[in-house]
Amino acid sequence: MADSLEFIGISKEFGNVKALQDVTFSIKKGEFFSLLGPSGCGKTSLLRIVAGFERPTQGKILLDGQDITHIPPHQRPVNTVFQNYALFPHLNIWENIAFGLRVAKRSQKEIDFEVDRMLHLIQLKELAYKMPDQISGGQKQRVAIARALINKPRVLLLDEPLAALDLKLRQKMLLELDLIHDEVGITFLFITHDQTEAMAVSDRIAVLRQGSLEQIGTPIELYEAPKSSFVAAFIGDTNFLDGHVAEKVSHDYSLLTLDNFPNVLCFNDKQLNVGDLVHLSVRPEKMHISREQSPHHPRHNQVPGVVEDVVYKGAHTNFWVRVEGHRIAVTQQHRRFLLDEHPIRWNDKVWIWWHADDGFILERYNPQVSIEKQGE
Repeated sequence: MADSLEFIGISKEFGNVKALQDVTFSIKKGEFFSLLGPSGCGKTSLLRIVAGFERPTQGKILLDGQDITHIPPHQRPVNTVFQNYALFPHLNIWENIAFGLRVAKRSQKEIDFEVDRMLHLIQLKELAYKMPDQISGGQKQRVAIARALINKPRVLLLDEPLAALDLKLRQKMLLELDLIHDEVGITFLFITHDQTEAMAVSDRIAVLRQGSLEQIGTPIELYEAPKSSFVAAFIGDTNFLDGHVAEKVSHDYSLLTLDNFPNVLCFNDKQLNVGDLVHLSVRPEKMHISREQSPHHPRHNQVPGVVEDVVYKGAHTNFWVRVEGHRIAVTQQHRRFLLDEHPIRWNDKVWIWWHADDGFILERYNPQVSIEKQGE
């Protein structure tokens, strides 16, 4: 698959503020690609540079091999869908969608055909002659997407398009957005600070932090194999434990001595040596919890603890367990739930365990990661 968009050494400065620092990556043609990161990480600046609303301080952007860095916004084959919809309040839905073709002086026959096609795509044909203030937020967003698509751009830019919607509607619109992408087949560049949104629809995701590219990969790669503590913390939830390699048990596994925590076995994909510092990440859903010890398994880590908090969420329950000097998060999925069972409660003594393959060794954790995440 050929590259559609290429970012080559993009830097952007606003006075003394470095919004972007030497960002280089490419997006494949037809890909649903997301830029993800906390507020102020540079993702919106990058989108505005693609749209032509900002010029990079350094670097260039190629679209299908053509340098578009200095081409004016109205001459670029890209369109933008904004968070606030930006519909024309004095035009009905039909005319809002037709606006781009009228500006391009297309024939009435072509306009009629394309608007009808777009109304069918967004499933709003019955509302064609309603005014924007007569339809819902989700319907307005669909109209904004149709208006952006009708000129057949090579890239559709989506600037946090679902942020103004409530949770249920946002989830519904995510599915619709994915279906629209599959239908039209053009490149989508989606900007969001919501990890769930990005994970749900993206072919690949670029995680930005303080103007730099932290990691790029599929949702599975980012979640299951993060390259930094920031990505591990920002994409979902995790437990972090610090320590060092105490012993190499085999070529692939090492015994770790952790601070204020029992020794654990971990898959050592970094091939660290005895004495090397480690920063261990274990996702809450990878852990199991029970009042009883599990049968011995040579690659299971099993530690005792006391339950400090329990939050029942229907499909799963979140536990926080005190294990020596650490408060460990554990998620238990409810595959079966019997009402006559005695669920684990606050202050119960329990055992938690996980497979050695489910721990992931990272660089030392920077507490600023969690601060940035909570600042969203």
